[in-house]
Amino acid sequence: MTTRSVSADPPASVAPAEAPLRQARNSAAFWIATGRCREHEVVRRRGFVAVVGGERAGLRLLIQEPDLDPDELAELSELVRRAAGPANVEDPFSTTDLSHLGMRSWQMPVMLRRPGAVDEPAPDVIRVRRPEDLRAAERIVIDSFGLTGFEPHRPGELFPTTLIGQPGVDVFVALHEGVAAGACVSVVDDGVGSHYWVGTSSAFRSRGVGRAVMLGSLAHLADLPNTLIASKLGRPLYESLGYTVAAPSTWWASTR
Repeated sequence: MTTRSVSADPPASVAPAEAPLRQARNSAAFWIATGRCREHEVVRRRGFVAVVGGERAGLRLLIQEPDLDPDELAELSELVRRAAGPANVEDPFSTTDLSHLGMRSWQMPVMLRRPGAVDEPAPDVIRVRRPEDLRAAERIVIDSFGLTGFEPHRPGELFPTTLIGQPGVDVFVALHEGVAAGACVSVVDDGVGSHYWVGTSSAFRSRGVGRAVMLGSLAHLADLPNTLIASKLGRPLYESLGYTVAAPSTWWASTR
């Protein structure tokens, strides 16, 4: 699976029942691209994709099918047990039980936006093309998501410079009075868009920065169906942008 630009014949829409599969594929495309940029091992199976990092980045597992077979579940479980750092598993189908691994779990909705116009983006949202802007996005995401595993900050560890220019992957930064304040990543795979790491620096909360960076990143995806996974705090913003809940996604996490 590779990320790629908007397909020549993108789907006119995606039905809510399709959203979990589309999100699974897009998320795998994003993490494969990220893993390769970080020079991490990528394991690809029918039912899951794994990106195997070290003590700080940890293990990322993306469930790709709702019906993992016993061998796939056994291999996935062993990857979690052997993880050098934290292990995180995304299951947009909410069908794979990992309670035997002692992992905590919670649910967040898969949301779907049908193709359609968006409001004009703010002029101070930039698509990242320079390494220094990527570093700003990296710091914003570490701060806004509380990624203590990436502290102290090592430039390029979360967002390697080679992420710039990866097919289908774009990083955006929103400025507030000239200061980098918000960031997100958009990914297009097989004619469907999605968003990741939508965050605002703690110093700029409640100033419309999250909405600005989403509008800026949606501008080039308006003609495509889009999916994402929403946190409780992010859901009202996404609903205001035309997203609706399609299905529950289950996340599993362990820490080292």
